[in-house]
Amino acid sequence: MNIFELIKHASLVVQIVLLILLFFSVFSWTIIFFKRNSLKKGTSQSQKFLVVFKKSRNLSEVSEAAKTFPSSPLASIFQAGFKEMAYLAKNATPGAPSGASLDNLSRALTKASNAEVAKMEKLMSFLATTGSVSPFIGLFGTVWGIMRSFIDINLTRSASLASVAPGIAEALVATAVGLVAAIPAVIAYNYFLHRIKDFITDMEDFSLELLSIAERLYGSS
Repeated sequence: MNIFELIKHASLVVQIVLLILLFFSVFSWTIIFFKRNSLKKGTSQSQKFLVVFKKSRNLSEVSEAAKTFPSSPLASIFQAGFKEMAYLAKNATPGAPSGASLDNLSRALTKASNAEVAKMEKLMSFLATTGSVSPFIGLFGTVWGIMRSFIDINLTRSASLASVAPGIAEALVATAVGLVAAIPAVIAYNYFLHRIKDFITDMEDFSLELLSIAERLYGSS
């Protein structure tokens, strides 16, 4: 009996367990590919944006260039900071803005950074849930399959391999599918979490650099 025939003849409970695990697995892989592509694109565009940012001496030009890098967290932070800096330059006394103005800029940068982090962390909780829950769902299927084996032994009054094999086999399949769903999710979650932490560090450094630029351009109280 191949695995498909085994699943076909498995008990309804085990079949439901396998369908749930299949959903977790398919959705997890969808998230994995989506996150991988989005973070890869964000890294690439951030690197290109930094090249433009470091070469340009005009913040307005950088602002226009930032619009061409929509997937870059750094470009988004710059746009939020540039908007606040433009407001600061328009309303503050030239050469002597208040410390509150720079505080407002810092808050704007922090808010933009938090928004980018929230965007990157979206759907990450599903990977964490899959990694922690799937083995237990598979374990439930395993317990149910073993219970079925004992019931079959009681009904047939025989402990032969033929009587217990179907229940034990579907139990092992449930365990295996649970692990197949959980392991990639855990690996991907840890990998993406590390990448997001790197982004957070880069955004913090970039925010400090923008604050330094604002202080040089407009002075400090």
